[in-house]
Amino acid sequence: MKIEQIYTQCLAEAAYYIESNGEAAIVDPLREVEPYIEMAKQNGATIKYVLETHFHADFVSGHLDLAKKTGATIVYGPTAQPNFKAHVVKDGEVLQLGNVKIKVLHTPGHTMESSTFLLIDEAGKEHSIFTGDTLFLGDVGRPDLAVKTDLSREDLAAHLFDSLRNKIMPLADDVIVYPGHGQGSACGKNMSSDTVDTLGNQKKFNYALRADMTKEEFVQEVTSDLVAPPQYFPKNAVMNKMGYESIDQILEQGVIGLDVKEFKQVVRKNKALILDTRPKEQFAEGFIPNSIFIGIDDTFAPWVGALITDLNTPIVFLAEEGKEEEVVVRLSRVGYDNALGFLKGGIKAWRNAGEEVQRVEQVTAEEFVSIFENGANLLDVRKESEFESQHIRGATNFPLDFINTNLKNLDSQSKWYIHCAGGYRSMIATSILLSSGYYNAVNIKGGFKALKETALPMTEFQEQITML
Repeated sequence: MKIEQIYTQCLAEAAYYIESNGEAAIVDPLREVEPYIEMAKQNGATIKYVLETHFHADFVSGHLDLAKKTGATIVYGPTAQPNFKAHVVKDGEVLQLGNVKIKVLHTPGHTMESSTFLLIDEAGKEHSIFTGDTLFLGDVGRPDLAVKTDLSREDLAAHLFDSLRNKIMPLADDVIVYPGHGQGSACGKNMSSDTVDTLGNQKKFNYALRADMTKEEFVQEVTSDLVAPPQYFPKNAVMNKMGYESIDQILEQGVIGLDVKEFKQVVRKNKALILDTRPKEQFAEGFIPNSIFIGIDDTFAPWVGALITDLNTPIVFLAEEGKEEEVVVRLSRVGYDNALGFLKGGIKAWRNAGEEVQRVEQVTAEEFVSIFENGANLLDVRKESEFESQHIRGATNFPLDFINTNLKNLDSQSKWYIHCAGGYRSMIATSILLSSGYYNAVNIKGGFKALKETALPMTEFQEQITML
């Protein structure tokens, strides 16, 4: 028996490869499926099942392409109603995989079809659980992401309480927990940075598994301190349920080099968004007017999903040489399938063609001290929970997550100095303000980490109660 966790940091997502006696199952695969196919090939195995713990909201799964390319059976838990061929299992149903068995535990609560897969080894011992978004390390899946349900988040939380108490907690303490996400995912409030643990440890340290907790207490704790989910979540859930275009076609359309003339024509003809994915330092030194910065070297896909409000938006992009395909793949992971090519030769080609180039005005944290003392406007684009933990006195909290809805409330006649925690989110926010053409925005290098080292007045530090 072999188990391998395939963890993707950008999405804080874990897929799994399970293999026994020449047969393999993939749990919750990402959109690009070739790595799973290659893994099975190298191990001389055939992929028999694609196990989906639920209809994911935070990414587009690779279940359809993987099944099509391998002949594997897509498996969903009870009550799922996919718009494609799949095996919808019964609660307690057992799937044979080589010399091991996979038992389906229906664990509704995060969504109603959510299920946990219990792996029973060759000796008949309950070995591990693949919990999807039912149980995380240190947390549980939030109950407000289900699409098209008449149930309230309190109703779903009550279901989750029952699922955990009746299906998960009775299992042995040495059962290994393999969750669907780790710290950084918006599918939970306060996950651990670890990605594997024993159920016994989770019973000790996970607030949601406290033995003496009542259902009412559980519902209260699980539903408190939630913020609105990223706007792309329900759209991805629909794609996962209804189907989508093959990743091969997306790559063929998106990984096309365009010269400056072609690039401009595509933008004009399609009213395409210009997305600059280079490192933030390169963007600041020179960018195409009206382009938006979201760097590939950080949590790229979730920010694309949070900030580009239409999945069908035509996109052309700038990327570091050699990273063009990665950009298209990572766009597709969150359902942005309309990339139309990249600028061949990058910003250098744009300059050489005599086209206009803008720069981002920036100041260091030390330089900002005297500027702030003279009455500058400061925008802190971190999450509200980060801001409440500690911030500069006099700063305005303006979370990047909600910039599209809140931008109209920002005074366009003022000059705004912008910071986040380390500089990535503030550069995104600065680019959005500048692209609108109405705002004078300045990025503060190094973000709050650098500002904390200055003499600027700070609020008292308080521990963050949520990572949302």
